[in-house]
Amino acid sequence: MPPSIDVYLAATRSTDGPPSMVEILMDADPIVQADLLLLVVMSIVCWAVIAAKWWRLRAATAQTAKFTDAYYAARDVRALYEDVSSYAASPVAHLFRDGYDALKRANKGDIADATAQVERAMRRASQQQTDTLGRWITVLATTGSTAPFIGLFGTVWGILQAFLKLGQPGAAATIQVVGPDIAHALVATAVGLVAAIPAVMAYNGFSAWLHRLETEMDIFSADFLNRIRPSAR
Repeated sequence: MPPSIDVYLAATRSTDGPPSMVEILMDADPIVQADLLLLVVMSIVCWAVIAAKWWRLRAATAQTAKFTDAYYAARDVRALYEDVSSYAASPVAHLFRDGYDALKRANKGDIADATAQVERAMRRASQQQTDTLGRWITVLATTGSTAPFIGLFGTVWGILQAFLKLGQPGAAATIQVVGPDIAHALVATAVGLVAAIPAVMAYNGFSAWLHRLETEMDIFSADFLNRIRPSAR
């Protein structure tokens, strides 16, 4: 029986259990270890962004609903302006505050000029709120698009190491020789996907959520401008 088959049968008859994931990773090539460490860090950062962004958008949505209810129920927006600080998480409340401030500073004798000043102020506020709410979600997009390729790099490197071992003089083509490097390669692929899939799903969900809030701001801006025109005379 060839020696290589003896080694293989001895390996399959081994009473030792399979190595743990920690043992597999500790035995990996330094390049693969660095690749996996980068993917783990990216995944941790993404989950931190997901948690923080979900909390922020949830508060923005809830307070926007409360503010718009109060706004449309109010007969005099001056009273609502005094209480606007209680809706600090609402982007629509920030639009209202900046628009009302611009209205107070405007020349009320010139309706067109006063309306234009309010519109500019609300447009700036809308852009600022959009930038604030969307901050850091590009991290999710970046992770979702690059993590699979970073994992693929670790996969290619692990397979390359396996082939280099096979190419050494006297090396036997056994699972014990190439198995660890193949395992490292597959782990790199899996970790890349684990980092990328939640990031892509969260990015798409947050993008749709932000679009709904932007629509709320656009609707409110149009309504507020129509509402203040009589008071600008």
